[in-house]
Amino acid sequence: MSRIILILFFISMTGISYVDAQAKKNLMKHSIAIAVHGGAGNLKKLGLTPEQEKNYRDTLALALHTGYEILKKGGSSVDAVQAAINVLEDSPLFNAGKGSVFTNDSINEMDAAIMNGADLKCGAVAGVRTIKNPINAARVIMDSSQFVFLSGRGAEKFAAEQHLEIVDPSYFYTKSRWDQLQKLIHTDTVALDHDSTTGDITPMKDEKFGTVGCVAIDEHGNLAAGTSTGGLANKKYNRIGDSPLIGAGTYANNKTCAVSCTGKGEDFIRLVVAYDISALMQYRNITLKDAATYVIMQKLKKAGGRGGCIAIDKYGHIQMPYTTDGMFRGYIDTKGKMNVMIWEK
Repeated sequence: MSRIILILFFISMTGISYVDAQAKKNLMKHSIAIAVHGGAGNLKKLGLTPEQEKNYRDTLALALHTGYEILKKGGSSVDAVQAAINVLEDSPLFNAGKGSVFTNDSINEMDAAIMNGADLKCGAVAGVRTIKNPINAARVIMDSSQFVFLSGRGAEKFAAEQHLEIVDPSYFYTKSRWDQLQKLIHTDTVALDHDSTTGDITPMKDEKFGTVGCVAIDEHGNLAAGTSTGGLANKKYNRIGDSPLIGAGTYANNKTCAVSCTGKGEDFIRLVVAYDISALMQYRNITLKDAATYVIMQKLKKAGGRGGCIAIDKYGHIQMPYTTDGMFRGYIDTKGKMNVMIWEK
């Protein structure tokens, strides 16, 4: 009898220990969160109809839900970022993937980057013309190569070898982007995305800054950031902006934050905006809010730069500062609350 009692006692104690271990494991799970952007600019000047505005909001919401579902199921922040950006790349509304603008040579050249804050691994592509989802190419470079940055035909060859979807360049044609190019092609003007409804093609005036991006934190506390873009409309000489440049337009570090930027790339490159936010947090021990606000609203603005960023820190706090009158953006925070915004604060 005493042996039976001892066995039952051992089983009960083992069960309690198992339950305690599971409870502790659940408690140790980090709160998840995700944010996306689809470009910044003088969006009120675009004169969006209610239907167009709804399409933008719905697509941003779909990107958020797509990434968030991965996080809810225990997936990685890198997977969530990639999936969310795929949604935006597949939409003709945004200047990335399917919606990419045309260059002066009447072609589409796309750039993208992704970074894992857990180990600082990253991958990037620039000047690709046939990869359906450039962010996927950046991901396989990060995961399956010894490199960080590939460009042009080399990047396309590597993507094909990795069995990514390769498409004919005609896939990226959209009438609105083609019509935009026709207004610009015989000028020295470049446009940052959609031109204004007034037809004004003054450089950098009344434009929406193209680029899409995503930042996220998963249940393991790992941060990730990704950015994808079609660049400038009517750009020449294989110009490359900040989006694929690690530290300029894209950065992630578990010690601090994950950042994806949108705006006039040259300014973000000169100021190394994404890394600057992280560095301020790490070396001056300030909050994400203070770091992001200072870099975007003071340093960038003082330098004449325009645009913004989305950022998330290691606690899941989200910041989305921008210097223009609006930015296509949205988030699902650590409490599961979703908010999609354009010009409203």
